[in-house]
Amino acid sequence: MKAYFITLFAVITILGCNSTSADNDSSIVSGSTDIPALFERTGKLATAVEWEKTKQKVAELKAKIQKEPNDVKSRLQIATIYITEARITGEHPYYYPAIDKILDGALIIDPVNYDATILKASVKLSQHKFEEAKALAEKARDINPNNAYAFGLLVDAHVELGNYDEAIASSDKMQALKPSLESYSRASYLREIFGDYKGSIEAMKLAVQAGLPGSEPQCWSRNTLGDLYLKTGNIAKAEEEFKFNLTLRPSYAFSLAGLAKVERSKKNYDGALALLDSAAAIIPEFSFHEQMAEIYALKGDNEKAQNKYAEVVKMLREDEQSGHLVSLELAKVYVKMNKLDEAKKYALMEYKARPANIDVNRELAIIAYKENDLQKFQEYLKAAKKTGSKDPELMELAAMPVKS
Repeated sequence: MKAYFITLFAVITILGCNSTSADNDSSIVSGSTDIPALFERTGKLATAVEWEKTKQKVAELKAKIQKEPNDVKSRLQIATIYITEARITGEHPYYYPAIDKILDGALIIDPVNYDATILKASVKLSQHKFEEAKALAEKARDINPNNAYAFGLLVDAHVELGNYDEAIASSDKMQALKPSLESYSRASYLREIFGDYKGSIEAMKLAVQAGLPGSEPQCWSRNTLGDLYLKTGNIAKAEEEFKFNLTLRPSYAFSLAGLAKVERSKKNYDGALALLDSAAAIIPEFSFHEQMAEIYALKGDNEKAQNKYAEVVKMLREDEQSGHLVSLELAKVYVKMNKLDEAKKYALMEYKARPANIDVNRELAIIAYKENDLQKFQEYLKAAKKTGSKDPELMELAAMPVKS
């Protein structure tokens, strides 16, 4: 679960409200009017009601920019639409560079535009460029210290960098400025990190209640709530949340994948695989294929598992080409493939960038355990446990018998 995805959608509600806009300043050098095209949807996503409206809106905004190259607001509206499309379609390798280009154009026109800076920080978070994201979020906060969204981005960046006290302080500030789906979801994530699953569930319920019914952000929150129920063993409630999402958005692939986790917990592996096939047919999300690989391994079909893991690596490599940093994700897959040298290389790359992050330390602890390096195992495990997290994988690792 990553709370920062929510900000990508929250910004749409503040576009045009907080910018220091240069739209009407004829002395500003015009930005390029060359706006990247929408990525054409296919399959079920192409039949969604909003798709035709999305294409029409983008065409209208492009026409405005052609007439007025300094129209920052229209550029930001297109960037926000593309961020939404990246989330819905999973076509991150196309959309991230496209969004970067659009935002760079807006910032050339208006270098201190709050909304453009916020969006840029959001994209950097999604690309796992956490230091860059933090710097941009701090810049946005300085431009408008009374807007909650910059503090939300700071929560996310600090969490990923392992600055948990700073993340809590930013979360408190965000909630004080604006209680919302975005602030509740972050409070939930922080409570989970600190081992408070009951509090995490309660905060995520508030996030769901605060969301627009049927909207993508609300579905994301409900899906995350389902995952929290799964982690705490409440399979029935998890299944209820995933199914409810699908009544609102039948093509919501992440809830299909959530139901696959439910079926996996019931040892209905074939049913889980069928659900994951359906999810993967909607969007090219690597985690769906990773789940498939894990299920093949549980079924004892190691050849299919290894082939599927290799497919995941290929997907991550393609994502990497768009500027997305995926070292930790690669490390996790290589561990499952039992390629420990590769896993260690990528985990240490991540550790160099954010040595205080508990997830990075947990992965290094897993690798050290498999390598029978007791000293390193205990060192990394201690760092991974420092927040009191009750993550099931971490708890299982901590309970592992120490090898002699």
